Amino acid sequence: MLSKLQLLSVFFEDELIYKLYLRTQVIHKLFETNPEIDINKLELFHVQFTTSLVDLLRKIKKNNENNVSLVLDEIQLTKEMIDQMDDNALTEQDFKIDRQRQALKVNLSLRKLYQVLSDNSNDYPFSKNINAFSLRYGSDFFYNITPELYNELVQYNYNDTYHNTNAIIQRKLMGILLKREFRTEFYCGLKAGNLILEVYKFMDEDRYFLFSPANNLFLFCDVTKLSGVENNSNLSKKEKLAHELQDKIDKQQSDVVTMKSYMPPEIKSLLAENYKKIADINFLQSLSDVDVQANILKAMLNTDII
Repeated sequence: MLSKLQLLSVFFEDELIYKLYLRTQVIHKLFETNPEIDINKLELFHVQFTTSLVDLLRKIKKNNENNVSLVLDEIQLTKEMIDQMDDNALTEQDFKIDRQRQALKVNLSLRKLYQVLSDNSNDYPFSKNINAFSLRYGSDFFYNITPELYNELVQYNYNDTYHNTNAIIQRKLMGILLKREFRTEFYCGLKAGNLILEVYKFMDEDRYFLFSPANNLFLFCDVTKLSGVENNSNLSKKEKLAHELQDKIDKQQSDVVTMKSYMPPEIKSLLAENYKKIADINFLQSLSDVDVQANILKAMLNTDII
């Protein structure tokens, strides 16, 4: 009986249970050093108190272990999900590299467009696969905007543009691009349903323009209209979800330690009361009091608290 109680005190690592174990040892020692005391009373003590205590603690232990097992299973499944997402997800590093390539393609295309318009040529000015970037990264890395905002951003006066069968660009925008030697960088991507916009920023200048791949349209872009759009992170949706899931795993792994030895406050209060009684009473003269406490312990075994 002492061995069982000792193992449970080690499992729960709870000061109160350890004190109960020590007090039970003291009671045993009392019988060892006083052979004239009726040994049957020790057996009665175990029947009334220790057996019920051990059964109660074992029930809590089993319940805790079941809860921990469920959490560990969830952690494992979540890890497998993250691994699958990592295998399929486009990473932030992929996006950083490819957006630099896309900016280079757009800059070269604009330079070629300037030459085509200047020569009044019908040559196709755009770099190969210029639309592949938005098709690849649009769903995960581009930010959602409303159709109303999309329509507002692509509004323009046709008379203020250079245009041919291949592209439309605002006259003033072409002038600024020529002056800045077509040096721009990718700023962010926007989408309204299946409609895509790419926003670019002039190098070393707080000025922006947009490119609409659907109709090869280039317009100045007022980025203050994007103030409500989240554009402070380049993590894909899958990467964001993976990070959130990993944070959840970290918390669950931390919680597992507490869950393993968790004890309902009501039961802890009862055990404290039991310890007080067996520590303070004259054990041999008040065995009936222990019997009352034992009945309470047994009743706890049949409650829904655990």
